[in-house]
Amino acid sequence: MSTHLIIQRLQQVEAVMREHGHWQTHAPAAEAFNSTQPFCLDTLQPLEWLQWVLLPRMQALLNAGAALPQNFAVTPYYEMALPPTTPGHAALLLTLSQLDALFAPPDA
Repeated sequence: MSTHLIIQRLQQVEAVMREHGHWQTHAPAAEAFNSTQPFCLDTLQPLEWLQWVLLPRMQALLNAGAALPQNFAVTPYYEMALPPTTPGHAALLLTLSQLDALFAPPDA
């Protein structure tokens, strides 16, 4: 698993979100992050979770040299959660699937 490639893919996710107007300038309320649901389903919109949870946590793990998740896959959730009419839908799903592929087991 190449750290350099992971960083590139995370940056690509951000770039796609910015390009299609999904990047937010203000974080959700602090209480929104106290969710116990996967992807903070009950408190954040799917793209908010990407921006405010996944990207910063992955960057923090990389910066700390900490162990990264294994068998990581967020694309299936986003295939279900994002309507096809979402601006940048195809580009975002492609980028997320490329990120997921970096965490797939070698025999997958």
